[in-house]
Amino acid sequence: MANNMVRFNRKIILLLFFLCYASMPSVADEKLTGVVIGSRPSVDYRTSRQSTTVNTCEKAFDGDLSTFFASWDRSYTWTGLDLGIPHVITKVGWSPRDDGNGPKRVLLGVFEGANQPDFKDALPLHIITEQGTIGKLSYAEVTCSKGFRYVRYVGPSEARCNIAEVEFYGHPGEGDLSQLHQLTNLPTVTIHTEDGIIPYDKEHEITAQLTIISDNGSHLLSGPGSIRERGNGSRSFPKRPYRIKFNQKQHVLDAPAKAKKWTLINNYGDKTLMRNLLAFELSRQMKMPYTPYCTAVDVILNGEYKGCYQLCDQVQVHKKRIDIEEMTPLDNEGIALTGGYFIEVDAYADQEPSWFYSQGGNSVTIKQPSSDSITWQQQNYIKNHFNKMEAQWQHYLDLNTFLRHFLVGELSGNTDTYWSLFLYKHRDNDTLYVGPVWDFDLAFENDNRTYPVNSKQDYIYRSGGSYAGNMRSFVDKIVVRDASAQKEMLRIWDEARMAGMTEDHLLALIDSLEELLQQSQRLNFIRWPIMNSIVHQNPRLWGSYEAEVDNVRRFIKERFAWMDNKLGYTYDGLTQTASAPSPERAIYNLQGQLMQGDFSTLPSGIYISGGRKILKR
Repeated sequence: MANNMVRFNRKIILLLFFLCYASMPSVADEKLTGVVIGSRPSVDYRTSRQSTTVNTCEKAFDGDLSTFFASWDRSYTWTGLDLGIPHVITKVGWSPRDDGNGPKRVLLGVFEGANQPDFKDALPLHIITEQGTIGKLSYAEVTCSKGFRYVRYVGPSEARCNIAEVEFYGHPGEGDLSQLHQLTNLPTVTIHTEDGIIPYDKEHEITAQLTIISDNGSHLLSGPGSIRERGNGSRSFPKRPYRIKFNQKQHVLDAPAKAKKWTLINNYGDKTLMRNLLAFELSRQMKMPYTPYCTAVDVILNGEYKGCYQLCDQVQVHKKRIDIEEMTPLDNEGIALTGGYFIEVDAYADQEPSWFYSQGGNSVTIKQPSSDSITWQQQNYIKNHFNKMEAQWQHYLDLNTFLRHFLVGELSGNTDTYWSLFLYKHRDNDTLYVGPVWDFDLAFENDNRTYPVNSKQDYIYRSGGSYAGNMRSFVDKIVVRDASAQKEMLRIWDEARMAGMTEDHLLALIDSLEELLQQSQRLNFIRWPIMNSIVHQNPRLWGSYEAEVDNVRRFIKERFAWMDNKLGYTYDGLTQTASAPSPERAIYNLQGQLMQGDFSTLPSGIYISGGRKILKR
């Protein structure tokens, strides 16, 4: 009996020890000290003036929760330690300033480690996702295996850092790159610029270190490069879009292209953060020759969390992008002068360095050859050729790509389809091809000028959709007035529908994207609290992320039937059968991918052939 009591008491003691240990910083690693570094000057709230003695960055390391650091600048400010030698950080702690706004001022604060004193090579350690507690230190475990000499806490935007206390725990060591920190389940893109300069226009490239952490923190891509702003209308939003450029070509995540240039799309007015992803899937199902790569990521700029973005291809001449011949300034005559060209019918063309007005009244940007290398012979050639295409589209326009592009725009309800339209031309080929599809932040029922889209009797481009120049008249000539084009469009629509472009397929993709984006969208709308505000062309407030996504679901459920009716197409759905398809018919999986080989060699599952579901047992 006595032995049992002793064993019982030991268990109680061990349990109490465990509970106490779990609530305290790790005893295996010391609380670290070093030389305090950080943003200067600070602000003296009593005088509203700069100070070098009041509320300085040293106050965050004085062990006193009643003092605080407050920087003079409102954003991109920080406090940290020079540890003297690299340390692997295993835990961080923080406590907010003791005032009414203190607890929320730490939301989205970021901890970073670096081995360069300017933090150009910084990697994230932790992001604060909950409000702090005044008078109490909160702690988070750090799983980053890399050792850092310099560590810091970067306050969120417009917070003046405002932190009462910061703590770092760890042990000496160089560490390794086996485990890094991602902010959420999405890849983390972190960018640190020379001298902390923030990109401010589309012309000036800011030198930067570009870093992408992926695969649950097990993969790192980091290299020197640059960053600048990009876009036109999207640049007017507080959440800015960016173009990043590596100094050397890189394989980025699972993108097909190895390239230097990539875009970070801001999606400020798209509160689902998925409209481009959905539209690009429609492009693939419509079998466009090239669909831009696109994936959701979290972005940090100079230690400050910027939100959920979409990392996409830079739409440019490239073997895995716009695959046409690259011209040189010497290509000024003969066959060499005929291509390749990459142009854009663009409502903003007059803001670009290389552009022209067509005889049909459309403004066109010449994207390739680039403005700094194009010759007057090349500019005259593509202008004249575009004019010929406008006048005789049957001879110079590729109807196949034009109609597939058109159908993606109409199925998605994209009001911007002809506000910006890409075209390209190969060398020694008179045809102008259309594509790729691009810019769908106003699609899928997100434009107050056309809401509700499915109540319109006509195509969206004729029912309030925006267009550059005289593009509406040009499109009318093809899809409204040309019987052979209408017949071909119906054939393409039938092909896509029979290959699996269905309401169910797109709704399943919406479900998966909603789950994928859950963690990131929460942080994004803390950073940009616009869920209950009308921004851009939002037609109405839905009130939550889930309700925003449901709005897209409702649109999709109605849009396929609307398109079928408009095109005079009868879709009876797919009937399930256990019989094998006819040998001459193509076989697709439920994702719309063409299957190779004989039906008998395919694994068990459901396939589509000739408009029927085929069950392979």
